[in-house]
Amino acid sequence: MMRIFVPRDALAVSLGADDVAAALRAACPDAAIVRNSSRGMAWLEPLVEVETPYGRIGYGPIDASDIPSLLASGFVDGGAHPKRIGRPEDHPFLARQTRITFARAGLTDPVSLADYRAHGGLAGLTRALGLSPADLIDEVVKSGLRGRGGAGFPTGIKWRTVQQAPSAQKYIVCNADEGDSGTFADRMVMEGDPFLLIEGMIIAGLTVGATRGYVYLRSEYPHAITAMNQAIDVALREGVLGDSVLSSSHAFHLEVRVGAGAYVCGEETSLLDSLEGKRGQVRAKPPLPALSGLFGKPTVVNNVLSLAAIPDIFAGGAAAYQALGMGRSRGTMPIQLAGNIKHGGLFEVPFGITLGELVMEIGGGTASGRPVRAVQVGGPLGAYFPPALFDTAFDYEAFAARDGLIGHGGIVVFDDTVDMARMARFAMEFCAIESCGKCTPCRIGSTRGVEVIDKIIAGDSKQLALLEDLCDTMKFGSLCALGGFTPYPVLSAIRHFPEDFSRHQPALAA
Repeated sequence: MMRIFVPRDALAVSLGADDVAAALRAACPDAAIVRNSSRGMAWLEPLVEVETPYGRIGYGPIDASDIPSLLASGFVDGGAHPKRIGRPEDHPFLARQTRITFARAGLTDPVSLADYRAHGGLAGLTRALGLSPADLIDEVVKSGLRGRGGAGFPTGIKWRTVQQAPSAQKYIVCNADEGDSGTFADRMVMEGDPFLLIEGMIIAGLTVGATRGYVYLRSEYPHAITAMNQAIDVALREGVLGDSVLSSSHAFHLEVRVGAGAYVCGEETSLLDSLEGKRGQVRAKPPLPALSGLFGKPTVVNNVLSLAAIPDIFAGGAAAYQALGMGRSRGTMPIQLAGNIKHGGLFEVPFGITLGELVMEIGGGTASGRPVRAVQVGGPLGAYFPPALFDTAFDYEAFAARDGLIGHGGIVVFDDTVDMARMARFAMEFCAIESCGKCTPCRIGSTRGVEVIDKIIAGDSKQLALLEDLCDTMKFGSLCALGGFTPYPVLSAIRHFPEDFSRHQPALAA
């Protein structure tokens, strides 16, 4: 039977993939329409693929109205058509990547465990079941994996702390509250390869002695919620989850919890409060969640990309993963290209590629065709980098050396029409709106920051010194990264684009 692939994830559905799938079912009643996931080439979605003797051939972006012309051109045999891109894996955007976390993206039915196994799934878990807890920790440490949520803390060290903490009950919590602007990798994993996250969480449980896990998901991700719950149900039926993981003596139970979408709940302790049914507010540390986390028990809190890297580390070995990258940044990073960019999407590559390569070569520059003026890396609290810093390697330490953050790997591009003073104002306003209100520097400082920048925009240049002092107070006095990182976009805008903070000044009288 002929198989035609139409993505089912939010990106493709928002662009009409459901209508395309319905049109294909009506036009090709004898074909199997497989709802796969996006390959990550956003500008080509919906990307429709057909299975041929020469491999899968892609066409995109496809609208339901394109179906008659597709079929007339010999689509079922991979025939020529203006929207034919050939084999997707040969496309330059995909061919240049090193896909580990996203190795199955676009290839499988996301909620088919058979498909997952056929493409190498569960190999890491199978190996992990034969290792001791000490060997499991050693493997993660040797891989060099660092938290992909932004802080870059070594994953193996965090897990060892939980493993060694005395407690009859421990937890694995996946922080899937992906709220940074321009980021979508977590969503793509959960919508397109949910068994990968499940497998990574089970291995984490085996390692530290936890038998229960939670995926904390934001309510704005309905497709991810559906895919994760469907995959968990399948994993329970097939014995991957439950009282006996793959017929072993190890138990692991997993459930999805949905948050209301507060940005501050991306901070691990605020997330834990929300999981416990409380208002999401930041906790003072110590104690660390690794020692006293969910319900006061030792808890591993990792984000989606960190946990999704684990199965490959165990399937392929820590040495193979550690061999990728640069410096202390090992493995690959799924980088998300967004904003005013010609070729937006997900690009997974080892650490070390430069910012300029990502924006200009891979992303193709701006979608508007105007010059790139600034890029923000690391979400709404990340620093703004001008083209003069495009030689910066995508590496935790390289970015830190230039007062920047990699964060969750999101890159948002702006052309030369952007007003950086107003972008600095947005950062302060965002912090004021999203603050949990627990600490004064964040709660009050961000509100005062908006007022000070408004005065600068109105022409009071004397306020710049006050703004810089306020940023120092927020950076070093805030309880968590929300207030502590807000100065990054503000100070970088002042440093790299000073003209935007003087262009609003009234002209001096003659």
